[in-house]
Amino acid sequence: MKTMLSGWPLWALLSAGFAALTAIFAKVGVENVNSDFATFVRTIVILLAAALMLWITGNWQQPSSVSPRSWLFIILSGFATGASWICYFRALKLGDAARVAPVDKLSVVLVAVFAVVFLGERLSVPNWIGIVMIATGAVLVAYRS
Repeated sequence: MKTMLSGWPLWALLSAGFAALTAIFAKVGVENVNSDFATFVRTIVILLAAALMLWITGNWQQPSSVSPRSWLFIILSGFATGASWICYFRALKLGDAARVAPVDKLSVVLVAVFAVVFLGERLSVPNWIGIVMIATGAVLVAYRS
């Protein structure tokens, strides 16, 4: 049981489940609210949840123990997350959740490409077939006839 709780597949599946709930809750939430304001409120909730998690787990670390390189990339990740959320909430405000979410998940395809190009990761032929299938599926779900 310990290996299942410490392995990445469980946490990735939980992430996917919570991301799905995020889309549904956000779609209902932005119905009569400005999408940028909704993103702001969501960010405050996430900040509080992250602070609570640090407090519960005792995983706070001194900021001075973080290398400048790590700070740079964590901050860049924060900017990218913020931009993603703003775009995502705007898309949900304008479109159907069932179409917006799959297009948003094209990030899976982009992560694979970026990981190969920038991180030197290697993917097998079956991995690439899966990436193409994800891209194709997202386009098909987003397509409106």
